Amino acid sequence: MTLKIGILDQSIVFPGQTPSEALANTVKLARLAELLGYERFWVSEHHDSSQYAGSSPEVLIAHLLAHTNSIKIGSGGVMLQHYSPYKVAENFNLLASLAPGRIDLGIGRAPGGLPRSTKALQYTEDPRKLEEKLTELEDLLLGPAKDTHSLAGLRASPLPERPADLYILGTSVSSAELAAERGLPYVFALFINNDPEAALEAFHTYRTKYNSAGQSEPRTILAISVIAADTEEEAASLAGDLKSVRVTLASGKTINVSSLEQAEEFARQAGESYTAEVRDADITKGTKETVKKRVLALQAQYGVSEFIFTTIVSNYEKRERSFTLLKEVFEELTA
Repeated sequence: MTLKIGILDQSIVFPGQTPSEALANTVKLARLAELLGYERFWVSEHHDSSQYAGSSPEVLIAHLLAHTNSIKIGSGGVMLQHYSPYKVAENFNLLASLAPGRIDLGIGRAPGGLPRSTKALQYTEDPRKLEEKLTELEDLLLGPAKDTHSLAGLRASPLPERPADLYILGTSVSSAELAAERGLPYVFALFINNDPEAALEAFHTYRTKYNSAGQSEPRTILAISVIAADTEEEAASLAGDLKSVRVTLASGKTINVSSLEQAEEFARQAGESYTAEVRDADITKGTKETVKKRVLALQAQYGVSEFIFTTIVSNYEKRERSFTLLKEVFEELTA
């Protein structure tokens, strides 16, 4: 069995840490991922949060490129709804020119923060839908803009020999449709939306509606939270009692947060009433053998060709151990 694996690091600022320490650990983890032979290393985008240090993936990607040599580095993801597609294209064309063949551009649909930060990021109102922005971004990544929109002839300089590889990240059918229509790889974040029916429906929609023009076949990737340890007891202790909270606002908008306090604050900033569904966080945890069985079960259930792993382990040495054991699991699977 050949399954590619990567890491998504959220640069979490754990209790007792500073943001600088959290970011330094992200750099160390990227170097470890390269040493172990992981396919890719992605960083996330979060705003107005004391829990996450990674607010600007483009800046962090550039720093990680300078501290690694060959592993693919990317965003998991850039929240395109907030930004000018032209500026995102310039940023990633520059990165792709600095490190040819090593840049991934994951596009996310979530806000990456609470309504207050969304309002601040969208300081200049742009009424266009994400779909329109994505079309513009794809065009600009590949060369001078076509005549199909107002930016005809515009270049997102520098134009690299090999543009960033584009991915769509999501937790719903709508994100799957967006990826399918454009023939782009699709990543479902099960660690955010741990509803297996939602994941199955999203992957089914993606495969059914996939536009194969210019592409060989659909690429499906599952992003999961994993803790591998030397004993079951240690893994359970490291996992703790984390929850996932699904927030539904009165307007019908839904979002996933990690606590009822965050749910309440999100609704307060949005100025809407809400309901919240609390679920146990979906964490694949245990010894190598236990993790291997769960990974194989997930692969069979969703039919994915690649996994992206994230973790909430606060002790950095234990985090390193977890990702080392995970790589051993996949070496055994491909042996």
